[in-house]
Order: sequence, then C-alpha cells, then structure tokens
Amino acid sequence: MHPQTKKYAHPTIVIVIAILTLANTFTINSQNVKPYNSFRPGEVWLDTDSTHINAHGGGILYNKGVYYWFGEFKTTGAKGNTAQIGVSCYSSTDLYNWKNEGIVLKVSDENGSEIEKGCVIERPKVIYNKKTKKYVMWFHLELKGKGYKAAKTALAVSNHVVGPYHFVKSVRPNQKQWPLNYPDTLQTKKYPKDLEWWSPAWYTAIDEGLLLKLDFEKGQMSRDMTLFVDDDGKAYHIHAAEENLTLQISELTNDYQNFTGKYIRLFPAGHNEAPAIFKRNGIYYLMASGCTGWAPNAARMFKAKSIWGPWKKLGNPCIGPEADLTFKSQSTYILPVNGKKDSFIYMGDRWQPKNPIDGRYIWLPIQFKNDQPIIKWEDEWMLSTTHSK
Repeated sequence: MHPQTKKYAHPTIVIVIAILTLANTFTINSQNVKPYNSFRPGEVWLDTDSTHINAHGGGILYNKGVYYWFGEFKTTGAKGNTAQIGVSCYSSTDLYNWKNEGIVLKVSDENGSEIEKGCVIERPKVIYNKKTKKYVMWFHLELKGKGYKAAKTALAVSNHVVGPYHFVKSVRPNQKQWPLNYPDTLQTKKYPKDLEWWSPAWYTAIDEGLLLKLDFEKGQMSRDMTLFVDDDGKAYHIHAAEENLTLQISELTNDYQNFTGKYIRLFPAGHNEAPAIFKRNGIYYLMASGCTGWAPNAARMFKAKSIWGPWKKLGNPCIGPEADLTFKSQSTYILPVNGKKDSFIYMGDRWQPKNPIDGRYIWLPIQFKNDQPIIKWEDEWMLSTTHSK
C-alpha cells in the first residue's frame, strides 16, 4: 500500500511518481539483491533482473542441463486473470535463481483469433519430442468473452525451447471415443432431463457417464491440465473434464501433437482439478485439488502401478498447520530434481484474483513414508535438505 500524495505536491511530479511506482511495484534495486541459495515459499521471488517472477500455473522442462519454467504472465487489476500478454519463460541451472527469457507465446491482436488478447490461457506445459526435435506446448484455452464455456486444450510448437512458440490449434480431446474403463452397457443408457443437481441420483448419473455422453460428439472438456512423459517416451495429457467433475488421462500421439483416442476416466463426480503427476519406483502418483474456484482447499493424492489404473486414493498428502488448505495454495506441477534420486518438489500457486500479478509460489519438498508422499510446510529450505534452516 502506498501513502497518499500530499495536496500541495506538483501535479506533474505526482504523475511521474505514480507511473514509476506502478512500473516498479514488483522490482527491487538489483544492488540490494543477492543470489538465492534457498527456497522461501510464499515470499516475493525475484528473477535475476530483480523483478517478481511472473509464471503462474506453471510447469518445468529440464533440457540440456537447464530448467525452463513456463507459466501464465499475469497483469494487474481485473483483466489480469485473462491473457493480456501471453506465456512467459524463465531459465535456471540451480532452481533458486531464474533468468527471464521473455514471452515465448504471445497473444494475438487479431480480432477473432482463438488466442486473441483477453482470452484465457492457463497452466501451460512444455515437453520435448526427441523424434521430431520439437518443443510442444499444451495449455487450457478459453475464448475471449466466452467465460469458461469453450473448455479447450490448445497446442503451440517451437523449434527452440525459449520460442517463439507458434499457435497451431485448439481441440476438445477424444472426439467420438469412449474411455477404456467405461462399460459398454452404459453407452446407451438414458437419464431424465430434469435430474436435480447434487442429488444422489445426479451423482450416480455423472458416475455412469451423463456428461461424458453429452460431450461424446464434439469431444471432451479440458480445463486444468498437465503433461507427463513416461520412461518409454509416451506422453499423456491429464485434464479436468465433465464440468470439472472428472479427471481424464489421455494418450498423445508419437509427435505429442494430437490425441490417439485412448483415455480413461478417474473418479467420476470426484470434483478433482489442478492435476500434477510424477513417477517414483515404478509407481505413478497423481495430485489434485478440489473445486473451490480461486479459494484453496485440501489436496488429494492417488497412486497406480499403471498409468491406466486402477488408481487408489491416498488422501491429503499435506500435514501440519493449514494442511487442509494445501498451505493456501493449489497444485500445478510436481518437479523431479535432476540427478537426485527420490527428490521431488511440489509446485503450487497462491492465487491473488484481485491482483493476479501478486500471486505467490509455494514450492515444498516431497518426502515419503511407506511409499506415501508427504508434504510439510517449510519457511525456508534447500535442495540438500528437507529441514528448515
């Protein structure tokens, strides 16, 4: 909060001060900033230019010894929750200190473009395809002025990790395809049109595929999403579908730029979004949150021996104070630390919908007890230890 301007200040001086103050809200004199050597969750995190890192809902790509952090570039005010600039990228060799690589996917100024300025671009993730030598980005896309009705996933591709990325298309996944774990007997089952939402009968209908069928012809919804490349090079797109009531795991084609039509549903009517996935000792772990808008809630974790399931519920991996709010954050990605066995970092966002640019990052180490992931709060921690300094 800035002090009020004195009444006797010269108008020109006031305007200049206001502009400089706004422009530098998240910039600190570089002479006063030393390189980081630890993580401090929830604090303002400055890049190497001494500006607050702006890469929300992000994901990490490790490529040739460098980590690349892609995320939503937020702006101030109510419009900051829409894409006014595009997708940003930062690079780091130590995970503490990040260099701004600029905007790698820019929104369009063309009226009617699917990525027109003012659209919604969320949770961009980038993976590298060794066969095509392309960097492939998928992200949740909503069309300008249409709210969250489109529920699409969109593709952008680049020859270089730091872009520029070129928008290719948006799609609804798995058009005219049934999930692998969906019984044939339910494909033709009918439901009353006047089912009361949230009633036991409605939950049963959702579980049995009511919304799945409604989207069968045009393709499944895809909102909160992430990507995962398995040990064999196969890639998967995990997304919230069926009005955010059901997660779906979909296989991508060998070039990572299309859907094969092979997919499963996870816990229909379970209200899971914000998926983040990792693999440890041959076991797949999937973290998600409940659906409470911008407000935080208790996380949930699932595990499976196969990406295709069956998946088992593990409950909330967070323990300690504010664990029921995931430490006031929401999952976006689980980062395997290169070269460190069993070293994984929970990446979460602490959303600020009234001033999105001030969103903070919650990075915490993941520990394990009997193959159960555990996340505890740390005011400050380092890669070499999971204990507070």
